[in-house]
Formats: sequence, C-alpha cells, structure tokens
Amino acid sequence: MLPAPQLDSVLSPDSPPAAALHPAGRPVHFGGILRGEWIKLRSLRSTVWSFSIIVVVQLAFAILMALTMSMPGDGSAAVATNLAVITATLGLVAAQLAIAVQGVLLISGEYSTGQIRSTLTAVPTRLPVLWAKVAVFFLLTFVVGFAAIVIAYLAALPILAGAGIHPDGGDSSLWLRMAGGALYLALTGVIALGIGAITRSVPGGIAATMGLILVLPSVLRLVPAQWATDLMAWLPGVAGQELFFWGNSVLASPFEPWQALLIMLGSGGAVLGTAAVLLMRRDA
Repeated sequence: MLPAPQLDSVLSPDSPPAAALHPAGRPVHFGGILRGEWIKLRSLRSTVWSFSIIVVVQLAFAILMALTMSMPGDGSAAVATNLAVITATLGLVAAQLAIAVQGVLLISGEYSTGQIRSTLTAVPTRLPVLWAKVAVFFLLTFVVGFAAIVIAYLAALPILAGAGIHPDGGDSSLWLRMAGGALYLALTGVIALGIGAITRSVPGGIAATMGLILVLPSVLRLVPAQWATDLMAWLPGVAGQELFFWGNSVLASPFEPWQALLIMLGSGGAVLGTAAVLLMRRDA
C-alpha cells in the first residue's frame, strides 16, 4: 500500500491553494445569455404555434379584405398604395393577440415550471436575463411579422389588380408602413413580456395583457365623455396603429406615426422598468 501523505506536506506553503486546484467557473457574458434565450425561445412549442398563427392570420385577413376592395373612380397611386397597406396589415389587429400570449408565456412560463431559478443562478445579476429575452423576442417578432405582412401583400396583389388597384411597389411609404406594422407587433410582444415578468403568472399575465389591448379600449369607447376618448388615444394598442394605418386607425388615433412610436416606446419602457425593479427585489 502507498503511504498516507504527511500532514505537513499537505499544509505546506508551497502547495497550491484550493481555489487554484478548483478554479471558479468563467462568468457568463451577455452573448452567451443571448444564445441561451434564443435556444429557449425556439425550443418552445408555443413559439412555433404563435408565429404560425401570425402568418396564417395575416394571409387570411389580406385575402378576405382584398376581395372586398374597390378602387375609387378618381383614385390615385397614393390611394392604391393606401388600400394595399390596409389590406396587408389589417390582420395585425388579430395577430397581436397571438404575440401577446407568447410574450407572457416566454417569461411567466419559467416561473410556473421553476426553470427561472436555474436561469438566475447562472446569471445572478438577473437583469441581463430580462434584456436578453427582450432583445431576442423583439428581433424574432419583427422579422417574422415583416415577412408575414409582405407575404400577405404579395398574395393580395392579384386580387387587388382585378379590382383596378395597382399600388406602386417603388413607393417608400409602402414598405415603411409595412415595417411599421412589424414594429408595432414586436413592441406589443415586448410589452406583454414585461407584464408577464411583473405578474409571474401565465393566467394573470394573459388576462392583464388582453385587458390592456382589448378590454380597456372597448370600455373607454362606451364612455360618453371626452376624457375617455383622450385616454383611449394614449393606450399603446390604439396609438400604435398609426405606425402602419397612418390616419386609417380602427380606433381613430389622433397622433402622427412618430408620436405613436414614442407612446409605444414609453409604455414599453415603463412596463420593463417596473419588471426590472421587481426582478431585482423579489425572490425567484
């Protein structure tokens, strides 16, 4: 048998410290957090379903809307472009519900399964996790949303042409408004993600988000008072429609597109700021 090591040799000052024998793990950088959140997002079955619903809804609404369109007798190229944009983006009114649910599920689902504890253990500073979720979800939603709008536009073109509507494909406002529609969808998803981070509950987050997007505007429309009309115009789901409808908002927002963008950014910033504070103060 080999002799047991002498105690003085174990405790010798020449021996390396325990920290050197077992070095601490390397810190997780933001790029790694982004990759982790991307893997989690694309591995969720709800992600595939939500984005598939967005594409299908956009396509269905565009075709149905195109079938009802007709060109005014004195319609100009600008009018044709406006009608084409309305046709291609009308489905966003329904698609926003799918992305709102997905935004809530993206973070509140981790709380319901307990996975958030592992995530925050790996990233004890916490806030980079929230920012990574926001960045990944925003970019993916914008890309898929823009692709869905373009697909809907291209599918509706032959039907619109049959009705005498010939939008100018070289008109920059056409593509700018379609990009605005994708931006609206992405910002709506980010706001829903923030609400999910605040509530930490799937049912509660979905209920709160649906209330903000659907219920509150409908209730305010029924109130016969100017303050209700003014308040409704400031809701992100109402003001944000000006990013793509430009004066044709279903709920008649009085704001310019840049003002609508500021309102949506302000709403998203307020929700995410609250979520960030609560994430740092509450236990997982």
